[in-house]
Amino acid sequence: MNEGPKSPAKWTPQERVAALEARLLLSCADKEIALAALTHKSYCNEHKDEACVDNERLEFLGDAVVDLAIGHRLMERFPRANEGELSKLRALIVNEEGLARVARALGLGELLLLGRGEELTGGRDKPSVLADALEAVVGAVYLGNGMPATMAFIDRFFGEALAGVADGRQGQDYKSMLQEDAQSRLRASPRYRVVSESGPDHEKIFEVEVSIGNDVYARSTGRSKKEAEQAAARETLAMLAHTTPRLER
Repeated sequence: MNEGPKSPAKWTPQERVAALEARLLLSCADKEIALAALTHKSYCNEHKDEACVDNERLEFLGDAVVDLAIGHRLMERFPRANEGELSKLRALIVNEEGLARVARALGLGELLLLGRGEELTGGRDKPSVLADALEAVVGAVYLGNGMPATMAFIDRFFGEALAGVADGRQGQDYKSMLQEDAQSRLRASPRYRVVSESGPDHEKIFEVEVSIGNDVYARSTGRSKKEAEQAAARETLAMLAHTTPRLER
């Protein structure tokens, strides 16, 4: 009699690692490290007779690697942003909610080795557990496969979040903010103009300038017109805040 596919709850550790590799679209060079990334401390606490390694050390490493990788991509997307601006943008992406969202997209919860208590309290869908596990997986990918594979992982699974920040879909919509601020300070609306386009069709870079009245305030680049406009609007907002008082109504 055909019993059908095995439930994830009954998967062996090796089957969990194989499923993780399939979802990551890469072969983990070190299977033991990959398994450790999927092992919650509650499981090791209940299996002290086994050679069990939990994911806390990998989580520590992965936390730093995610910050580095996302920071790298943000610096590429926002070449004129200062440290404070980049930190705020990174915080919009690298937080418990954002990490847990990526973990859910990977179906990471069902792959975890959890203790019975953690299992019964819904640990497979707890944002804190998922976020920590995702960081551990990133740490495992970095240790086993190196930084190029890690950056490919970041591009694949954080690409939408990075694009959302760039286009103003996460955090502040800088174009809307500039529209309001320019009216308040200068009684005029900002205008956006594409100054140049460079690169091949699949990797175009757009340069956009913002003008208000007769003055050009900022030029910024991006991988889309929207991204470049958002970056230019953000720079213009900073300039106005430091140089132009609000007008009395």
